Amino acid sequence: MKYEADLHTHTLASTHAYSTIMENCRSAVQKGIKIIAMTDHAPMEPDSPHIWHIENLGILPDKIEGVRVLKGVEANICNSNGTLDISERVLSRLEWVAASLHSPVFWPENSKELFDTYKKVCLNIHIDLIGHPTTGDIDYNADDLAKLFKEYDKLVELNEASLLSGRTKRDKIVDLIKACKKYETPVAVDSDAHFCYNIGEVKNVEKLLDELDFPEKLIINKDLEKLKERIKNKRPWIEL
Repeated sequence: MKYEADLHTHTLASTHAYSTIMENCRSAVQKGIKIIAMTDHAPMEPDSPHIWHIENLGILPDKIEGVRVLKGVEANICNSNGTLDISERVLSRLEWVAASLHSPVFWPENSKELFDTYKKVCLNIHIDLIGHPTTGDIDYNADDLAKLFKEYDKLVELNEASLLSGRTKRDKIVDLIKACKKYETPVAVDSDAHFCYNIGEVKNVEKLLDELDFPEKLIINKDLEKLKERIKNKRPWIEL
């Protein structure tokens, strides 16, 4: 498969990452990637940049090294009410918003709380992507999550870094892939790169998708025009 966008990447502004936005874009060019989302951590994650870093993203040009950079954030889900650690004012100005659970900020205690939390998260109109929903040890009903994310039109992320690191167990991501296939829930296959060499590297998730005969039409970042249409429908002011 050829991926034309990587919708979850980090720069050294997230202090456990190691590359600049220039380095990330140069790596993207080498791999034929046309769009990357710059999604550094939001303030409640211990390694996050100051909120001014996120508020100031607008100074960046739309394209860097020929790559369209979506100015975004990986927001933290802060509690079971689905609250994010970024204000509505800031979220409304961003070009891409991933929302993720991170254990230093908040972690549900059981599968019911996990589902209920995601349901409340889905009510936030600014969120584009549910980041690495397969991480952690809590069991969940993959069918319920796939149906929920489809109902609220949130992209389900299949995250390479979490699979490689062991934060996502193979069985959990397989179950979610099967459920998304069953309910035709759109997904994004992302690197979650914390170093520029890893931009666009998703071979382990890709192998699972091949094994499970997952439909290419449901992989949003495989089709640049489909991705652009999705972004423009939500944020018509964006130039792509």
